[in-house]
Amino acid sequence: MTALEFNYKLLGLQKNLKYFAYTLTSNYEDAQDLVQETYLKALTNREKFTDNTNLKAWTFTIMKNTFINNYRQNVRNNTILDKTDDLYYLNLSKESSIGLPDSDYTLKEMHKAIEKISPEQRTPFVMYNQGYKYKEIAEKLDLSIGTVKSRIFFTRKKLMDALKD
Repeated sequence: MTALEFNYKLLGLQKNLKYFAYTLTSNYEDAQDLVQETYLKALTNREKFTDNTNLKAWTFTIMKNTFINNYRQNVRNNTILDKTDDLYYLNLSKESSIGLPDSDYTLKEMHKAIEKISPEQRTPFVMYNQGYKYKEIAEKLDLSIGTVKSRIFFTRKKLMDALKD
């Protein structure tokens, strides 16, 4: 098959490709992008297409694989790598509540709840949230690392109970 015939047959699949892309993405703009990317890959890999085989199936496979690869890449890009010991940030949303009207209220509630906790438990917790490492907190407060970790854990637990709603 010549390049001209290949291009002509490929353009004949445009309506089918758009429909399939829309079923995959459920978004018109994303579907257009997917069709365009599929055309690009099909044209650059024309020599891999075997004559007298199903061009439509070959092109749809390219589109499906492109969609899957893009999806996987988006998932990887949105994953937060958490290197803390207790996996505190593992499922943390990237969206910030700073500037929202109820965020100030929530912060005030949190500060009130933190102030109600005894100073011996509150101090390691506050230091940890300010960015100190367990080892640094233990050295500054002259405590063992295990004690620091347990105080932070129990303070967190108390705060979650106090701020349930």
